[in-house]
Amino acid sequence: MEKSGRSLCSLVCKWTYSAEKGWDDSFWKMVGLEDLVTDNYSKIGNQVLPPGASLGSGLTPEAAKDLGLPPGIAVAASLIDAHAGGLGVIGADVKGHGLACEGQPVTSRLAVICGTSSCHMGISKNPIFVPGVWGPYFSAMVPGFWLNEGGQSVTGKLIDHMVQGHAAFPELQAKATARGQSVYAYLNSHLDLIKKAQPVGFLTVDLHVWPDFHGNRSPLADLTLKGMVTGLKLSQDLDDLAILYLATVQAIAFGTRLIIEAMESAGHSISTLFLCGGLSKNPLFVQMHADITGLPVVLSKEVESVLVGAAVLGACASGDFASVQEAMAKMSKVGKVVFPRHEDKRYYDKKYQVFLKLVEHQKEYAAIMKGD
Repeated sequence: MEKSGRSLCSLVCKWTYSAEKGWDDSFWKMVGLEDLVTDNYSKIGNQVLPPGASLGSGLTPEAAKDLGLPPGIAVAASLIDAHAGGLGVIGADVKGHGLACEGQPVTSRLAVICGTSSCHMGISKNPIFVPGVWGPYFSAMVPGFWLNEGGQSVTGKLIDHMVQGHAAFPELQAKATARGQSVYAYLNSHLDLIKKAQPVGFLTVDLHVWPDFHGNRSPLADLTLKGMVTGLKLSQDLDDLAILYLATVQAIAFGTRLIIEAMESAGHSISTLFLCGGLSKNPLFVQMHADITGLPVVLSKEVESVLVGAAVLGACASGDFASVQEAMAKMSKVGKVVFPRHEDKRYYDKKYQVFLKLVEHQKEYAAIMKGD
């Protein structure tokens, strides 16, 4: 798993520390790190503060000099980058946008931070245990709420891999450059040209992708899984590349749908997606997530939502807001809302059935090869 060191460290901290009891001595001894327990955890510290809490006396003179800032500026307890992205979008004021979540608690929202990989952040007032989804962690993202975190490894990287590895990629690159577009903007416009009268998503009726080229993080939690593509032809022109790109984007959205279903089966109730990160800048990626999950997608006015989340923490530490929840509502702004095409639901329901069959068959093939 990419960034495994950072992820493992953060997970260990969440699993083994509680505000009431402190560190769990038995865990560190079990994994052979009992030296960390000595001297009341002097090596790693023994105090964990909630996100946005003010640290010490603010910026030290030494750090202030290095950064060119005045000493004493408030320094906030920080978050993992994806958690900060969730903080930057999930609390936005959605009044006047026709969204069901306007009259619902913030727990009805799912933040999806999508870039090289995708992280799915859902919060709850009480702990919810979701098989194959990390957590629940108390106050790990929004203070006072429990966090469940689903994820898909290498989503953006998978799209790059499929597009750049295709025989028609040099032609695509040349045409996109000539038009002054990114390859993905060009592919999106090319799909509109070849779709004719049908919805663009219907171009993949015979082409299906299972996206776990790097194993499955959530909700199957199976690192042995591989990618699958069914429906390939001998032709390798630009049309074929565009449709393979579309099928890959759809597969990632189906993976999000699978995570949402797992979370809802365990007790979450999700009515709206809040997307941020590099992939959220791609309108096809956003529309496919809306169509395939059947949920509206909210895009932030400020596309760099991780920075908004960091600003929320700083604003709390400096005393500008009394709570993270208040800062989220004031500092997060809705930029655009993308609604699902409900008339296409039957098509995507059928493709989802195929999607689930792909992993079922992959496991069957593995069982055959391992058999006597």
